Amino acid sequence: MTLTEHLAELRMRIIRSALAVSVGFIIVLAFYAPILDFLKEPYVKACNANPQFQCDGELAILGPLEGFSTRLRVAMYGGIILAIPVILWQVWRFVVPGLEERERRYAIPFITSVVALFALGGFIAYWTLDKALEFLIDFSGPDLQQVFQISKYLSLVGLMMAAFGIGLEFPVLLVFLQLAGVLDHRLLFRQWRLAIVIIVAAAAIITPSGDPISLAALSVPMVILYFVAALIGMFVQRRRERAEAAAEAAADTSG
Repeated sequence: MTLTEHLAELRMRIIRSALAVSVGFIIVLAFYAPILDFLKEPYVKACNANPQFQCDGELAILGPLEGFSTRLRVAMYGGIILAIPVILWQVWRFVVPGLEERERRYAIPFITSVVALFALGGFIAYWTLDKALEFLIDFSGPDLQQVFQISKYLSLVGLMMAAFGIGLEFPVLLVFLQLAGVLDHRLLFRQWRLAIVIIVAAAAIITPSGDPISLAALSVPMVILYFVAALIGMFVQRRRERAEAAAEAAADTSG
């Protein structure tokens, strides 16, 4: 393909991705009320489980435009999330002609792992958010009326889910570096104590709420996936060594 043809195809892929985001935007906008109830659920659970917090799970709007802008923001982010399969498919169709067979074989597991781990991180963040809110509200002190601003609360929920999703992408990077020959699984196993310290420190930095519950909820899966990535690297390395040994044996036999 010529450069002009590549640019034309890129434009087509971008337009299709934008259309998918637009469709997702409209869907989320149409179902905004149940989606908002879903996002509020951790706050509602925290309030219902702790009457001393003096909250009822309702969110406050502090300006005439805040409700409108929040609805549009939720619809935009939700539309992007719903369109992720289409966007990834368009990216794949654009880059696959330039990949070799070996690269294509690795690309599908990597893309699948990225999506699955990001979704897992978002689920863990949402699942533990009520306990994190309980800690934050309790730590703020007694005899305080808890009134959460809707835009700030939803920003916290979104940042928490994004931070957990990004944090769980860490093992994908480790596997990639091992496949590229930059890291060795022996080094990962040998430096596991240092790795745990770095993981906990990184989790503390990227966790928006800063509470110990969220820190533990992110650190533990990252540590587990660290060892999983090292095991995958060990398996791939041994497979390569066996393949190289078989190729050398075949060459000696033919010689």
